[in-house]
Amino acid sequence: MTTTAFLGIGSMGHGMATSALRAGISTIVWNREPRATKDLAELGADVAETATDAARRADIVVTMVTDADAVISVARDQGMLAALGPNAIWAQMSTIGVAGIERVAALVDAERADVTLLDAPVSGSKVPAEQGQLTIFASGPGEARSRVAPLFEALGRRTIWVGAVGDGSRLKLVNNTWLAFTAEAVASSLALARRLGLQTETVVDALGGSSLVSPWQAAKLQRIAKDEYAPQFALSLALKDVHLALQAADDDRFAALASLADEWQQAVDDGLGDQDLTVMTRALEPEG
Repeated sequence: MTTTAFLGIGSMGHGMATSALRAGISTIVWNREPRATKDLAELGADVAETATDAARRADIVVTMVTDADAVISVARDQGMLAALGPNAIWAQMSTIGVAGIERVAALVDAERADVTLLDAPVSGSKVPAEQGQLTIFASGPGEARSRVAPLFEALGRRTIWVGAVGDGSRLKLVNNTWLAFTAEAVASSLALARRLGLQTETVVDALGGSSLVSPWQAAKLQRIAKDEYAPQFALSLALKDVHLALQAADDDRFAALASLADEWQQAVDDGLGDQDLTVMTRALEPEG
């Protein structure tokens, strides 16, 4: 049986490991803070004391951490890359942007050319991760597809293969730019409604069932109406992804995206970064 190790048990990594266990995949988990792995052990996961130990015993290693620096730290400083067996697969599934995946690919080429690197960031938040309903933007050598198919089928409702390593991260940036503007449409429209003296429920009723509103937006409207901003996708992480898109574009013509980043940065600076990105509705409301 193929064994998969998940390195990084935040909300996404935790949900993904849960989905793998539910599918009967032999699963090892490791996190810098071991407390995050406790309930996964109760579900049948093998908790490794170190990233090195996890990687040494796995056929496939999934990294799901915050950014490129964290990925490189796990791979090099925590000893994961050196511990991988010959012909192991490293599925890098964090959102780290184009420059980030290029750093990772260069590290693998320089130190472990016998390891297969897959660039496979995911679209979805905590609940889809727990339900195995993520979308996976996968890229890398075609011969690895059959080896990761059972894992990806457990984690996602769809896997889109898009070419060589790096293309998955490029597509993820496009996806998250779409998401950013979609979320901004909800937040700005509701904040404007409140400034004009309209009730949120009035807007929800007016737009409900409209072709203008996606199912994702409809769900967000309902949560905002109840003043629920617990993070499904934290504003700080969404902002990180917007900055990655701007960095990759390297072009000042994306003025609307840059303005959105500035607006979101102010909200993060005001202490709202750990709440759901729809908290921008509150950030844009009149003061007082």
